[in-house]
Amino acid sequence: MQLVESGGGLVQAGGSLTLSCTASSNIFRIDDGFWYRQAPGKQRELVAGISHAGSMTMIDVVKGRFTISRDNAKTTMYLQMNNLKPEDTAVYYCNAQTPSGRFWGQGTQVTVSS
Repeated sequence: MQLVESGGGLVQAGGSLTLSCTASSNIFRIDDGFWYRQAPGKQRELVAGISHAGSMTMIDVVKGRFTISRDNAKTTMYLQMNNLKPEDTAVYYCNAQTPSGRFWGQGTQVTVSS
């Protein structure tokens, strides 16, 4: 497994979670990193992206609530999610473009109860 996610779970609406995505030791650099999510019965959608230099993009529905960040020394990405809503319930996946190719994590479930 090239990317390993952690941090998902069950939280009440208004709560917070922080997702982590760590690259395996054979990946020495993440160029562009992304977080996607897939809700039941829906297509996978891009939530946020961050370049190696730190430039960020985010979909409108999570702006002001989610923050994407990275630690280049640890080849790790994060997704800080605040004020979670039931509609944020999904499996969250990290995705990374690296010198060795583009990889997906296995996904981590985030469930927000109302």
